[in-house]
Amino acid sequence: MDDILVARNIQKSYGAVQALKSADLRVKRGEVHAVCGDNGAGKSTLIKIISGVEQHDGGELLLKETPTRFTDPQMALKAGIATIHQDLGLAPRMAIYQNIFMGAELEYRKLGIKMLDKNQMIAESKLYLAQINSDLSDMTTIVQNLSGGQRQAVAISRALRWNADIIIMDEPTAALGVRETEQVLQLIKKLKENGVTVILISHDMSDVVNIADHVTILQSGKTHISRSTAELTAQELSALIMQR
Repeated sequence: MDDILVARNIQKSYGAVQALKSADLRVKRGEVHAVCGDNGAGKSTLIKIISGVEQHDGGELLLKETPTRFTDPQMALKAGIATIHQDLGLAPRMAIYQNIFMGAELEYRKLGIKMLDKNQMIAESKLYLAQINSDLSDMTTIVQNLSGGQRQAVAISRALRWNADIIIMDEPTAALGVRETEQVLQLIKKLKENGVTVILISHDMSDVVNIADHVTILQSGKTHISRSTAELTAQELSALIMQR
């Protein structure tokens, strides 16, 4: 697999505080790549830079071998990088199809008047959810009535609607039960099967070793270790994160 995203010697300061000193990340196309580290290691700052929320002070970011600097999240989204934050960013009182097409509603004209194309949005929403083997069938269901795993499916479908080929998932199994966690891990596996690259931020080492192909560990704003997760246990991964 070739590299789809490369971060080299990324640096970022907030006043006198240097959040990133020398962060490196190399993500291959179609893999699940975990980013781990203790609190304050620099994970969130690095992800904010990749997703366009923040801009780096030094270093280089390459997307598909092209030097890149995102000035806002919309620019990153147009380039094919979608971020699913821990809170998912869903509108709980709106229907599934409305959330998937939020900000990109389909329209048609009737007697010269623009009308929302509800039927087409429902039909396409079903197709996006089918891509990740979701069991959701009624696209008019209100999101607040869904389980945590089902809400993740809606958020992922919205990212697919954006034509994202890199999806950043921030703590996707946080606060979920065992069954819902397994549902989310299966969604991530399906994304990988479909050729979508996933960058996973997680504090759950069991999830990381079960689902990720590669892990990059940050420590004090620097890349500490980057290695395959093959034959790595959750306990060994935890030890690597705590290693000084």
